[in-house]
Amino acid sequence: MYGHGAPPPTRSQGTVITLRVLFVAAGFLSCGLLACLPLFRVAVLRGKWPDWLLAWLSLPLSIAGLAVVGSVPESDHRGDVALASVLILGAVSAAYFVVFDIRHQRTLPSADRPVPPHTTGYMPPQQPQPGYGYPPAQPYAATQISHTPPPYTPTPPPQPPAPEPQRPAPARIDQVRAELDELSDYLRKHEDGR
Repeated sequence: MYGHGAPPPTRSQGTVITLRVLFVAAGFLSCGLLACLPLFRVAVLRGKWPDWLLAWLSLPLSIAGLAVVGSVPESDHRGDVALASVLILGAVSAAYFVVFDIRHQRTLPSADRPVPPHTTGYMPPQQPQPGYGYPPAQPYAATQISHTPPPYTPTPPPQPPAPEPQRPAPARIDQVRAELDELSDYLRKHEDGR
């Protein structure tokens, strides 16, 4: 996506904080309905199955809790318990995301350290494979500059192309010429005779 061996663009501190705020707000301010978003973000970043399980379980829990709130009368205490559990689910998922994201940002390497391939999820830069008739690229240290010119080997002067030998005309052509000459003579005599 970023080219051969090009590292992905780094996020500024403002972008990281904005993303944190948006994921937390989505989980809590939607009354827990979108509590799965921060958990899915954690699951994508970590890629471990317990995170994926938590993210997928939070989705039906929040929908079921809001369904209970909407189906029972206002005076029923089950609605209060369901709403509290959905809000707690949103708060817990937001807190889990913030803690994980802060730890994740700390473990990311800085610009002066080499990037281990297992921390960012991106492949390390690799030497492109030679192809289409191009030789493989040589590193600069391996390139040696020679100050001696290559030995002189004179090239022979170009030879003019040999002329094609004149082939004798086939007998049939000579016969046709002779017949045409006779015909011309015959026609001239007839014209003069008129």
